[in-house]
Amino acid sequence: MIFHRTPTAPLLTREDVPDLPPDLVDVSSVFNPGAVLVAGQTILLCRVQTRGRRTVTWPAVSNDGPEFRFTPRPVEFLGLADQPLTIHHNYDARITVCEDQLYVVTALDTDLGCRLAVWIADGPPDDDCAGLSRLQLVSLTGEHDTRNGVLFPRRIGGRYALLERPNTTQAAGGPTSGSGVRLLSSDDLLTWSDEGAVFDGHPHYWDELVGSGPPPLETEAGWLHIYHGVATHFQSANIYQAGAILLDRDDPTQVLGRTRDNILEPRLDWEVSGQVPNVVFPAGLTIAGNPKIAGSSAALNLYYGAADTVIGHATTTVGELLAACR
Repeated sequence: MIFHRTPTAPLLTREDVPDLPPDLVDVSSVFNPGAVLVAGQTILLCRVQTRGRRTVTWPAVSNDGPEFRFTPRPVEFLGLADQPLTIHHNYDARITVCEDQLYVVTALDTDLGCRLAVWIADGPPDDDCAGLSRLQLVSLTGEHDTRNGVLFPRRIGGRYALLERPNTTQAAGGPTSGSGVRLLSSDDLLTWSDEGAVFDGHPHYWDELVGSGPPPLETEAGWLHIYHGVATHFQSANIYQAGAILLDRDDPTQVLGRTRDNILEPRLDWEVSGQVPNVVFPAGLTIAGNPKIAGSSAALNLYYGAADTVIGHATTTVGELLAACR
């Protein structure tokens, strides 16, 4: 396995989430965290699910590695009330630092399907999470059913770039999913254009259905991107695993390499058993030192949801992932 779990117990569980009466008491789960490293502090935007199966996004922060603490309150989202949609859930935050701004992309479950929302950090700088306590809506990326949106950490060809996974497939026993990732671009983060397909799933193998994980990481070799793959051909089981793909730095629709096998799969009890069994879902990635372009020896920290119930942590290096993308 290219990713090494540290520790072998979950990093965060429902017991770590503080009570916030009257609605957030004895929550059911915490999973799928976006991640960012700011001034030596690791910040996770965790998906917390209540016993009523409502979702909030709650920051957890760490100054010393494995020990995380939740901030006093969940994230406040501003701007959704102006949208002509009935929004049921806002979830799976992905954090990107681009041009010294903190941006977040989330998925919105609406009455017309899933949409992607782009947000900018608008909280006070002393909120203990780099302004991520409050997010202001910038735009929705379009009017089609889509999920798994991640923003690149710099403009490409003068335009912002974003990966998405259109929802075109109904997974057995699961939500609407998709088998291909596409590239969007924008001059202003407001109006988005489809630039074409990036990669598809592999029928009959571990990544039949696919979707982006954390935002891409720039290396000298290209954009290194961790994604999730779902194996659907095992009877009555959709197994979520992680893989990696290498994209051209100037044209991310060009694939330079891809892992043949998964690089992290459900094996431990808390990955195999939970609200959604057999799931490791890569969601947040940080790199030691936060270099603009990552070298091969750079250490990576992956934060992932396990069985839609808890959060796990695993490590590797840029070099190990690049070597596997052949």
